[in-house]
Amino acid sequence: MYNVGFRIVNNSEEAEDVLQDAFISAFNNLERYRGDSTFGAWLKRIVINKAINYLNKKKPERMPDDERWDVREEEAVDEFEGFPFTVEKVRAAIEALPYGYRSVISLYLVEGYDHGEIAEILGITESTSKSQFNRAKKKLKELLEGGI
Repeated sequence: MYNVGFRIVNNSEEAEDVLQDAFISAFNNLERYRGDSTFGAWLKRIVINKAINYLNKKKPERMPDDERWDVREEEAVDEFEGFPFTVEKVRAAIEALPYGYRSVISLYLVEGYDHGEIAEILGITESTSKSQFNRAKKKLKELLEGGI
């Protein structure tokens, strides 16, 4: 759960705070756990929501949420064949991404959420999630090729 929070807030002390808030919230709301999913999945969702809320309170910048910012989804291609970067370099590049990009790419690639779920979690449209994911991939590639 700490890693989930850390990937979103990108700071160890803030991730610890988020995790503590999430555990307190989960404990105080145990009666709301319906058993629709595993307890771990329920707790993970609380951690994600707490991390996103934490960043939203802290962060003044935000991408506009309108159709001008939509980017057409690229066709799936095996871009990782012969991948020349280490895990550490990829992790550092992801951490260097802007908040919106980092959140979407982490939720999609690492946590396994689809764009509809990401849109709901982040309070954005599904098309914005897709476009931010595509922009995040492009920025990530630039960072890695630039030798971050």
